[in-house]
Amino acid sequence: MRASVHREPAGLVDTARHYLRDLIYGANDGIITTFAVVAGVTGGALSSRAVLVVGLANLFADGLSMGVGNYLSIRSDESARAAQSLPEQEASPVRHGIATMAAFAVAGTVPLLPYFWGSSDLSTFRLAMVLTMVALFTVGALRSTVTADRWWTGGLEMLSLGAVVAAVAYGVGAAVAGMAGTQGDPA
Repeated sequence: MRASVHREPAGLVDTARHYLRDLIYGANDGIITTFAVVAGVTGGALSSRAVLVVGLANLFADGLSMGVGNYLSIRSDESARAAQSLPEQEASPVRHGIATMAAFAVAGTVPLLPYFWGSSDLSTFRLAMVLTMVALFTVGALRSTVTADRWWTGGLEMLSLGAVVAAVAYGVGAAVAGMAGTQGDPA
């Protein structure tokens, strides 16, 4: 049997620290990827229905893909460690995959929330943008509860990086729509 340095977390804070990488990775990508879809579809002047269809498809497919990818990367790393006769670091890659997928799905719903209320105007996109930025800041700030980071530094870091990605997605959607001559509902 292979030696192990893995330690099961005990308690809420210890569990949050153990899965922090998976939770932040999943939540950040869920928020940003889903908002990028919302921004790209809006920038492409497609309908609000298209936002929901593409957004939900992305939410489920990408969330599952990220969870599976995290599981496989941990399994691969553990297999490489075994080949080198190094001790096991992580005994539960499935749990890490589930944590990543769950964080992606939960956080990734935030940019879609305004579209469930049936609005189809530009104010819906603006609300999605505000909710997305609040979610990014909140997730970044929450890291400070289990790290040495200051809450506002973590919040601003995640918010600023997310804003850059969102702006690029919106710009690409608008550029592609312009090149394709697409005309449609601006929200």
